[in-house]
Amino acid sequence: MGKIYMVRHGKAASGFDGHLDPGLDDLGRSQALTTAQELAPLGPLPVLSSPLARAQQTAKPLAELWQAEVLIEPRVAELPSPTQDLAARTVWIRQAMAGRWPDLGTDLMQWRQALIDCLLDLPQDSVVFCHYIAINVAVGAAQNDDRLVIFAPDNGSVTVFSSDSGGLELLELGRTADTHVN
Repeated sequence: MGKIYMVRHGKAASGFDGHLDPGLDDLGRSQALTTAQELAPLGPLPVLSSPLARAQQTAKPLAELWQAEVLIEPRVAELPSPTQDLAARTVWIRQAMAGRWPDLGTDLMQWRQALIDCLLDLPQDSVVFCHYIAINVAVGAAQNDDRLVIFAPDNGSVTVFSSDSGGLELLELGRTADTHVN
């Protein structure tokens, strides 16, 4: 129980329609370093990351500063897509992002709940490197809002929650940006 610092990964080297698991581009690596410097005074704290390359690469500079291990947490990965076809996946995510969780079916509602449970189960203040929709899941849980997209966290931004009340409480939204899903 405590504070949860959710960090959106740095800018990826490829869009949602270009690669299933891209790493960071040069700007993304710079964002990761800036975020590490911003968070450095808070720790060392546990560092968790989505298993996807862009999140792990964003977590690495902070983990190195704190001499900490990056713990891979599959429950904070990107929203699972019903297809691996890159073009179809892009169409699907654009449609999904305009909707609400109950419209996406049982499997994705379970994914959403698992992510919320993961955050609530953290035993101490922690930093979680994850994705746009994952952060929106937490914001939605804190605000009792079932939309997929509530705000647009910028790459490398930090959104802060408390879990002291037994639920998620939004303390601070991260920087926002006009994010285009490629």
